Amino acid sequence: MKIAILSREPSNYSTKRLMEVAHNRGHNAILVNHARCYVEIEQDNPTVRYEGEDISNLDAVIPRIGSNITKYGSAIVRQFEMMDVFTTAKSIAIVRTRDKLRSLQVLSKAGVGIPRTIFSRETRSVNDLVGQIGVPMIIKVARGTHGNGVVLAETQKAAKSVIQAFYVEGVNILLQEYIAESEGKDVRVFIIGGRVVASMERQSLDDDFRSNIHQGGVGAAIKLTQEERRTAIKAAKALGLSMCGVDMLRSKRGPLVIEVNSSPGLEGIEKATGKDIASKIIEYVELHAKRQKKKDRIGA
Repeated sequence: MKIAILSREPSNYSTKRLMEVAHNRGHNAILVNHARCYVEIEQDNPTVRYEGEDISNLDAVIPRIGSNITKYGSAIVRQFEMMDVFTTAKSIAIVRTRDKLRSLQVLSKAGVGIPRTIFSRETRSVNDLVGQIGVPMIIKVARGTHGNGVVLAETQKAAKSVIQAFYVEGVNILLQEYIAESEGKDVRVFIIGGRVVASMERQSLDDDFRSNIHQGGVGAAIKLTQEERRTAIKAAKALGLSMCGVDMLRSKRGPLVIEVNSSPGLEGIEKATGKDIASKIIEYVELHAKRQKKKDRIGA
């Protein structure tokens, strides 16, 4: 099969692993910088061109879309969808998960446990905002990623100052309850094909409340409870993702989902669990791209 890894980072661990495994399994794997793609929109003839060449004859794409190019990258994925090319993440799901508010709204509607959250942009009722959540609280930029744009406010004074500073910048923010019992830890669950294939607990190395590996956290393999497995699968399904990373906190009232990542990194979880996640992804692509081709032939 001809498989494209959509990535702007050729030296990235995940990108290299996917390329390596795809080649080793006999596929024609190509690296495509989606920022350099452009689409031709014509009746009954959607195409994608990359560096002057038509790359519409792909069997599958594996999107690794960066957060700062979500809108353009998802449009490229959508064009491939229009051409019936199999993708491991639908364009609508990529957009959904990059918008923290939207994803939390979807998860809440689906009955998935989440931390108590307030969404705000600009209001004079700062005291009411702080009072509704209480301190300490987590304050997030609505479109942050890798733990960036996230602040722990431990006092009312600090919370008010941070909220007002974000207001000056004109950004949308999320205020969330602080889950004290998580103690700088969270759980990453890797889902492929709607099934849990690996899980790890991430722990910050110092007193940083963020456990994200991009912020210096470390991961270790763990065994999930049945409730945690069900929650992760339910979250992935609610957001329309058959392959993703689900991040959860272990709280006194059960697992609370804090984020779902449509292009989760492989390095941390492969090293923590010793599992070959990249091979599982390519196997999933092989199975479903073939099914889609068969369905297209029958439909024709």
